[in-house]
Amino acid sequence: MENEFSESTHVKVVSTFSQLMDIAFKGDLNAVCWQRDLSGDFKEIVSKLELKTNLTEISMDDLRGLNLSEPGNTARTQIMHDFERLTDAGASPSLNLIKSYERDEEFDFISTDVYSFHVDRSPVGTDTFLCTYYGAASEILPNDQAEQKVRVPEIRQKLSELHGGAEEEFESFLTEHYFDLHYQAKTGARPVKLGVGHLWRLAVAHPDQQCLPCIHRAPLEKEGECRLLLIC
Repeated sequence: MENEFSESTHVKVVSTFSQLMDIAFKGDLNAVCWQRDLSGDFKEIVSKLELKTNLTEISMDDLRGLNLSEPGNTARTQIMHDFERLTDAGASPSLNLIKSYERDEEFDFISTDVYSFHVDRSPVGTDTFLCTYYGAASEILPNDQAEQKVRVPEIRQKLSELHGGAEEEFESFLTEHYFDLHYQAKTGARPVKLGVGHLWRLAVAHPDQQCLPCIHRAPLEKEGECRLLLIC
C-alpha cells in the first residue's frame, strides 16, 4: 500500500468516513484523507472491465455483473460501499476506468488538461472526492509551492496577445477559458502522491470557501496499465 503522504498544515489524516466529511476546511487546511488499507483484488476487476474509450465510466450494474473470485468480490464490495457512503452524503460519485485523458496541445506555452496542476471551481459549496483503487495515483501540491500560470510574466504576455482585446476584459477572458485554474510547481516543490485505496476530500474554489482550493493533477498512466478511479 502506498503511503507517501503525512499530516501537515494543509493535509489532515483521519480514520473514519464521518471524520472525512466533518473536518472543516479553513486557513491552510484544504485536503483531508481517510487513510485505509483496502483488502481485495482490484487488479482482477480492472482486467475484467471493458475499456470502450480511453476513459470509460463504469456503472454499478457493470460492476455487479462481473464474475469475480473471492478477493475480487471483496474489492467490488469496497467500491460499492464507497459509492453508497458518498451518495448518501449528497455527492454524485463516478467510477472511471482510465487508459488516458485527452491532452491539451492547442498552445505550446500553457497546458490546461488534467495532467496540469489545477484547482476545481464551483458556483456553489462543494468538495472534490478522489480514490484511486488501482494504477497510478493523483498528486496534490501545497499552495505555497505553486505559482498560478497566468501570473508567470512570459505566459501572461502570450495570453494577453492571444486575447487581443481591451485590458479591462483580460481577467474575464482568463476566467472564461479556465486559464486561471492552472498552476506550475515552483523550484524545489514536493508534490504529494495520494496513494492507492485512500479516500480524499479536496477543497474547491467557491464563494463561501474559507481556504485556498486544493491544487491537484492526474498522474501520467503507467504503460499498459489502466487506472480505476472514483471521483466526484
